[in-house]
Amino acid sequence: MALAAHDATDRVEQLIILTERLTDVVAQQAHCFEAHRPQDAAALTEEASRLANLYRHESGRVRADPGLVTAAPSDRRRALVRATEAFDVELARHGRAVMAAKFITEGLVRSIAEEVASQREQLSGYGPGARIPASAYGAAATAITLNQRA
Repeated sequence: MALAAHDATDRVEQLIILTERLTDVVAQQAHCFEAHRPQDAAALTEEASRLANLYRHESGRVRADPGLVTAAPSDRRRALVRATEAFDVELARHGRAVMAAKFITEGLVRSIAEEVASQREQLSGYGPGARIPASAYGAAATAITLNQRA
């Protein structure tokens, strides 16, 4: 998918709209992560992907051929630069929020795994009351199941 611009001014205007919409979606997703509601961010994933792919495609076209936008009025090009800068700020915020959510999730999984491991019998194979751990006989490992909606 590509923008269907009539001229440089039209392309810049469409790029501004695209960038502002993508910035808004990224900001909404970041807010969801910051509010510890990643499942709400998932509802925006399809739109974010579609917009991000279009943005990537169009920014690559402009990078390869700056003439696509140079004929646009300088105030509109500056508006595009400002929109891009705002997008970069929100993208950095989104990255921090995702990393924080990842860190928390990994910490929870690690805590659960450590608790499960501590609950298992700690057996020794030596001494008068020694028993051989069930795992030595091929018993199945304990599984952890996570609810994706939690």
